[in-house]
Order: sequence, then structure tokens, then C-alpha cells
Amino acid sequence: MEDTNHNEHAENDNLHFSNRIDLKPLQAHVTQIKQEIGKIIVGQNELIELLIISILANGHTLIEGVPGVAKTVTAKLLARTLDVDFSRIQFTPDLMPSDILGTSIFNVKTNEFEYKKGPIFSNIVLIDEINRAPAKTQAALFEVMAERQITIDNNEFLMEAPFLVFATQNPIEQEGTYRLPEAQLDRFLFKVTVNYPSLDEEVQILTENHKRADQLDYSTITPVLNASEILKYQTLIKQILVEDNLLHYIASIVNNTRNNANLYLGASPRASIAILNAAKANAAIQGRDFVTPDDIKRCAKAVLQHRLVLTPEREMEAFTVDKVVDLILETIEIPR
Repeated sequence: MEDTNHNEHAENDNLHFSNRIDLKPLQAHVTQIKQEIGKIIVGQNELIELLIISILANGHTLIEGVPGVAKTVTAKLLARTLDVDFSRIQFTPDLMPSDILGTSIFNVKTNEFEYKKGPIFSNIVLIDEINRAPAKTQAALFEVMAERQITIDNNEFLMEAPFLVFATQNPIEQEGTYRLPEAQLDRFLFKVTVNYPSLDEEVQILTENHKRADQLDYSTITPVLNASEILKYQTLIKQILVEDNLLHYIASIVNNTRNNANLYLGASPRASIAILNAAKANAAIQGRDFVTPDDIKRCAKAVLQHRLVLTPEREMEAFTVDKVVDLILETIEIPR
């Protein structure tokens, strides 16, 4: 009898605990966003969900995959589901920093220089094929991605919130690409690798393409969230509970990357914060106001895979960063 009462009290406590933050509106909006994108995109569930998590966690995302796997289209469709400003920048080898940030132009009438803003001034910025531009152009993104401001002629210009960068790139083995600097990679919350579709998915892609006569009609996508709602949900995510032992778990995972014999370069504290924020967002879209070890494990690979550098020996052995992250997650004891 005593055990029965104890179980009833535990269930009541869990019910009360789960209602601490109302996450149903957030979940409903996430479902709507997926449905809107699903009007055109087949599959890519992991990419879409991680992109949504990155928006809620207020982080930038790098999307990598071979040409033709709908990286750019998916990012554009997600932006269409948000009622915010959107700009797209196609990176090319001859692109200059001023083509992104803007430049000061002399006004003959006023006898003064006027700053003309570049396409980076938007809420959602899609940078297509980011690794097609050289290091000089890449460096133009350092300040704006980290601090959400740019400095031109000693004047600071703040970006209007929300400000998020989605960047696509082809694998480094593809011809005509440049390696992204580690400092820039560290500014991305996630790196998501997009793989080829399955056979069934490819059949569905062909069927849908045939039905719409090879035309993409973006006008069918209905906006789901506006800027103020995005900011409200980003604030809500910060209230998700994280127990102290889980904070220690995150720190242990990242600390292991700095002392790992397979790695030449480990992750920075920015990676620890990224895992924490992403895990909170993942918990929220699952309808929980508390983080579990599974939330951390789910997000850790996307946070770490672009921040770690293998030792030359491991590279020669065709080892992968993903495998190292898997080994680390298997090694670190999961909190109970």
C-alpha cells in the first residue's frame, strides 16, 4: 500500500513538473514548420530538425553534402516558414568582404561618406557554397557571426535579432573549394552532413518532381513564425532545466576531446555552451522542460564534428571525427 501511494505521489510530481513550462505551442509550431517544408522536400528529417534546433538555440548552421542533395532548397524553404527578412549570398572565388558587409560611398551632395549596408544585414542569411571563397572573404564573417555586429570605419552596426547564418558547402575533396578557418568553423553551432536519399525516397522525389513539372513553387509555403515569436521561444529555451550532473557530463565530453590521442585539436568552451543550448532546444521540441543525457548525446556529434581535427596518423588511417566522437560518448559515464 505504501509503495502504491509512493508511485501515485511520484506520478503527480512528474505531472506537475512537466507542466512547469507550457511547450505545446512551441511543439505545434515545429510540427507546422516540418509540414510546410514537407510540401516540397522528401526526407531530410534530421537536417530539418537540427536546423529548427539551431534557430531555437540562436546558433548558426553549416550544411555539408555533395551537390544536388537539396541543401540550399531546404534552407530556403525553412527561411520561407519564418516571417522575417531573408537574404542569400552566393560565395565565389572573386567575392570581396565589402560585397558581404557593405561599403562607405562618398555622397557628392552632402560631401560626406555614407555607409551602404551589404546583404549580411538580414534576419536569416543563406550563404551558398561558403567554401568557394578564399580566406580573406571568410574572415569578413568572424565578427558578425560571433558578436552579431560589424565594425566599419570605427562605427559599430548591430544586427537586428534574430540573426542566423545557414551556410552550405561541398565536401573539401570537391574541386575549387577552400578549407574554412578553424576560427570560423567554431562560430557554427552545428555542422550537419546531408547524405544521399534512400531508394524509396529517391523514387518519391522523382514522382513529386514529375507531378509539379520540374517546377518549385515557393509560394505554397506559409510562414509559421514571426521575429517576435522566434525571440520568445529563444528566451523560453533558456528556462529548460539542466541538472548539475549533466553540466559535468557535457564538460567531461568536451574535456576528453582536448586529451584524446586521436585528436590534434580539441573543442573550445564555446562547444560546451553549444551542446548545452542545443540540448535544451532538443528537449523543448520533444515536449520536456528538462534535459536528459539523450538530448546531450543527440546534439554532441553535430556540435563537435567540425571543431575537432584528427592527428595526421589517424587521417592517414582513414579514421573519422564522427568515429572519435562515438568513442568518446561510449567512454564517458552517463549520469543516472
